[in-house]
Amino acid sequence: MAIAKAERLMNLALCLLGTRRPLTKRELRSSIEAYIEASSDDSFNRMFERDKDDLRELGLVIETVEGIEGDIGYLARRDSNRLPPITLDAEEAAALGLAAKIWQQARLAGAASGALQKLRAAGMPLAADGADYDAGQPHSALEPRIPAHEAAFEPLMLACRDRRPVVFDYRKSTAAHPEQRQVEPWILECWRGHWYVAGWDRERKAERVFRLSRITGKVRSRQGAFTAPVPDHVTVRETVESWAGETATGTARIKLRAEHGYPLRARALTLRELGDGWDELEIPNGHGLDAWLVEFGSDVVVLEPAELRADVIDRLRAVAKG
Repeated sequence: MAIAKAERLMNLALCLLGTRRPLTKRELRSSIEAYIEASSDDSFNRMFERDKDDLRELGLVIETVEGIEGDIGYLARRDSNRLPPITLDAEEAAALGLAAKIWQQARLAGAASGALQKLRAAGMPLAADGADYDAGQPHSALEPRIPAHEAAFEPLMLACRDRRPVVFDYRKSTAAHPEQRQVEPWILECWRGHWYVAGWDRERKAERVFRLSRITGKVRSRQGAFTAPVPDHVTVRETVESWAGETATGTARIKLRAEHGYPLRARALTLRELGDGWDELEIPNGHGLDAWLVEFGSDVVVLEPAELRADVIDRLRAVAKG
């Protein structure tokens, strides 16, 4: 429904911007497919008035003109709706080029590519063109990428934008089977190659953060407005870091199978080879580390502290029991 409305608004805006004289409601209804398909005049009038108000809220200047015979017409003069010249500094242009890479696997890839082409046509050098604005040298072969492979990414992105509640099945790292969650999504954020969505969990009546790769099945939209206020600042990254034990309150000593667990190795304070295919690591220990270690399964053995070892064993037993 959100995509259909956006298309209808775009068609109305193009009609109002493309005309040289005011267009009456009758003329607009016969020109736009969604209006032609309206079931009645009342239905069309309600739809048109809502669309006109929405376009004005988006910033389009729509004039209402009364004709000689008393007919009311509408138009959007181009000189009243012309944007100022595009002026981006080097950092802003680089940020736009990088942001466009988010959509490389999503349905908006075509729109992002078209937007970049228009900016280039206006003379804007972008990061996607290969310019390095810090050193004045071409990029190396290593380029930043922000993948969006999860099927849940696009419906959640649209739900965040349109402020629509959603329902999906979610499998926690410590659970054998997924559970249904009813969520009011606020924001998506990428952290260390994984996408997360933060929002209000209706059943638990609390803020929650969900990893998209653990969402199973389809994300289904629900009608109705949000029941909880959307905060001005959502701490997705801080929440995920606490899960991973990155808000450290001490250290932990673990055994890690050789050639495994590279995220743990990247955070290791010390590393010692034990032989027989195992290494010993000292890593930061904080709230949530037990849940993260469980994801590595039999490749990790907690040596100390004893409390962390017991927590990991309890989580593994819970998974085994299903």
